[in-house]
Amino acid sequence: MARIFDVIEYPDEMKNEIVHRFPERGIGDYRVGSQVIVRESQNAVFFRDGHALDKFGPGRHTIATANIPMVTNLIGKAFNNRTPFTAEVYYVSMKEFADLKWGTPQPIIVRNPGVGLGVALLQGFGSYSIEVSDPQQFVTQIVGSDSSYMMDDIDDRLRNMLLSKFADLLGETGAKSNVLEMIGLTEELGAGVRAKAAPDFAALGLTLKSFYIGSLKPSSKSAQELRDMGMLDMNVYTQLQAADAMRDAANNEGGGAGLTAGIGAGMGIGNLMQNATSGGMQQQRAPQQAAPAAAAGGMPSVMTPADVAGILKVSQEDVMAAITAGDLKAKKLGNAYRISKASLERFLNE
Repeated sequence: MARIFDVIEYPDEMKNEIVHRFPERGIGDYRVGSQVIVRESQNAVFFRDGHALDKFGPGRHTIATANIPMVTNLIGKAFNNRTPFTAEVYYVSMKEFADLKWGTPQPIIVRNPGVGLGVALLQGFGSYSIEVSDPQQFVTQIVGSDSSYMMDDIDDRLRNMLLSKFADLLGETGAKSNVLEMIGLTEELGAGVRAKAAPDFAALGLTLKSFYIGSLKPSSKSAQELRDMGMLDMNVYTQLQAADAMRDAANNEGGGAGLTAGIGAGMGIGNLMQNATSGGMQQQRAPQQAAPAAAAGGMPSVMTPADVAGILKVSQEDVMAAITAGDLKAKKLGNAYRISKASLERFLNE
């Protein structure tokens, strides 16, 4: 025989739980006249046959046709309103879920007007908080018939929504402000994300109470990673490797270790990229200038593959192929190659 409930309550604090179904399994039999106890931080939503009947706020409530209007059509006035009816009660936590964490799993590419290559990679992290604004909508839209719905069950979805709005706002702000200026606008950016995300959260029956940016800074990416992302051409890539090698050789006692680690793609790399870009433009003019210099015996004592390519009037890939084959002797420093004047002369005379 089905159990008939005369008192319905859920006294749990619901620390990480947003919704709890009562009973957890099956369908409850509730007698008209039963007591429903809803605590201060809760709301209770009644369902029958997949339809929401009514919603109760904090306090003690008596199930009657007067305070659940739809029950009238479901059970009528038979048996002096003492007939049990089958339904489910969903207790919904109405407290604020605070200090939820968000962060960018991958750097976000933004414009960086007037600095370096004009682009930057930004990473950020911080916290946000939510609360249920419409318990009936949240249960019908998200929870379904689950016996318990935890904050962890929706956390990833909410973070993805926030990151989408955050990336969109950075793109809009980057059109007017460079990276240094954006880093000083964390309060404004946080308010902007809240405004952008509010309609999407409301559609789920939620309110985004706060969104804080704890840190916003350029990403640390190596030259190789930047090149793999299509942000560097070969000339700039070679220049960055050379600059990185010189920096680490000066800082490390052994020299040459970790030659491309930690090159930033934003504020930290701005001037370096700017210099590298200038170097790349100079290298583009190298084929016209290098041949007369070589003929006059004016080759530098140490050259990059790009320098050799300019002197020989071939592609840099051809030079790298000769190095790999062992025809052209070169010294490898980390991921960079340097060719001596003597090695190039031997190669030309063979």
